[in-house]
Amino acid sequence: MSKNILLINPWIYDFAAYDFWLKPLGLLYLGGLLRRNNHHIHFIDCLDPYHPAMQNIDKKPQRHAYGDGKFFRQVIAKPESLKMIPKNYCRYGLTPEIFRQEIINHQETDLVLITSMMTYWYPGVFEAIKIIKEVMSTVPIVLGGKYATLCYDHAVKYSGADYIVSGAGEKQILNLLQKIYGEEPSFLPDPNNLDSLPYPVFDLVRKLEQVPLTTSRGCPYRCSYCSSHIFHDEFRRRNPLKVADEIEYWQNNFNVQNFTFYDDALLVNPEEMIIPLLTEVKKRNLSCNFHCPNGLHLREIDEEISNLLYHTGFKTIRFGFETSDFKRQLATGGKVKNEELLNAIYHLKKAGYKTVDIVIYLLCGLPGQKTQEVSDSIDFVIECGAKPVLAEYSPIPGTQMWSEAVALSPFDIQGEPLYHNNSLLPCRNDDFTYARYRELKMALREKHFEAV
Repeated sequence: MSKNILLINPWIYDFAAYDFWLKPLGLLYLGGLLRRNNHHIHFIDCLDPYHPAMQNIDKKPQRHAYGDGKFFRQVIAKPESLKMIPKNYCRYGLTPEIFRQEIINHQETDLVLITSMMTYWYPGVFEAIKIIKEVMSTVPIVLGGKYATLCYDHAVKYSGADYIVSGAGEKQILNLLQKIYGEEPSFLPDPNNLDSLPYPVFDLVRKLEQVPLTTSRGCPYRCSYCSSHIFHDEFRRRNPLKVADEIEYWQNNFNVQNFTFYDDALLVNPEEMIIPLLTEVKKRNLSCNFHCPNGLHLREIDEEISNLLYHTGFKTIRFGFETSDFKRQLATGGKVKNEELLNAIYHLKKAGYKTVDIVIYLLCGLPGQKTQEVSDSIDFVIECGAKPVLAEYSPIPGTQMWSEAVALSPFDIQGEPLYHNNSLLPCRNDDFTYARYRELKMALREKHFEAV
């Protein structure tokens, strides 16, 4: 018997947040799977910048042509743990009153699925669960996502959800429906074939400006600061022609022009994915803007791939370099070397990209890291002809670096996920202080990166 299932993307509670093409992709994939199993799917997006009830509010968030932009924002009280941060703490998204009314409008709901993103964004998740419980006290709530997986015990103890799903949710949610309602699934995807999953329910998004695409799950690398292996124990890829089919589907049926890749390993073994995928995009005359805000691996960048990226519409390219320090490169996973960065930038510029287009993420605030290492890394990226951007380290439970972070952090990062907040610089030390970090950040802001 079909159930009414309500998907909820909760608020972000943080010092800063920007919509770099954010979509709750895992949650919307579950929606597609449940719809395929004949359930009725509904969606409330607390981050919806186009909700009609918010359109009369002063200072509407600025949105951009590529589908990114600002969220609605309300300053709220800081949690006690974060009082020392000299910034406004905000709720990003709808007002609680509008969210409550949305819940009231879905009284026919049989089951609620709510996702969670960053571990330190859990206050927004808790607030959403609290309101849901007040409005529909008997409806089971299932919490999944990154926070629920990485801080499982914390979520079980404090979230208020009835069920906590850790890791990939497809099999678990079907089992849960069987447990609660005796629902035998009519469709089971092949766990070894990502292309067997139905498309995410992006049709439920109010204004579909962009679509994030999955080309793989997991990662072939094991960087010490990254949690990818916790969510997916092996690296699996889709068929690139099937990815092209999906691009064509969203473009033809919903006129989507902007597509986002969050797969760090999109360029790894390029003959398996990126080359056949972009060759097919060109062959089908699909006119797209592609965005990669997450930090791609750059080892594979050569003349062919640079030209493919440039001529098929990759507008936003970001690369994870992390540091120019050779010892730390090896210690964190050996993903990239200095000469590989230099080589990649040469080919990207030859293809047509400018200095300002080539953004290189540098990790700062790593356990035991010195200011000089970060400063040297900034200088090296600039000398290579790219634009460095500091990415503040957030300690993630279950990663190889976690135990070192716990030992060196001045905060109780084990007991309180709020202390994972990168704005806090959770692993700051006597050399890499908050003041030194601010100096580096301000110096970078004042630099003018030429569009050449």
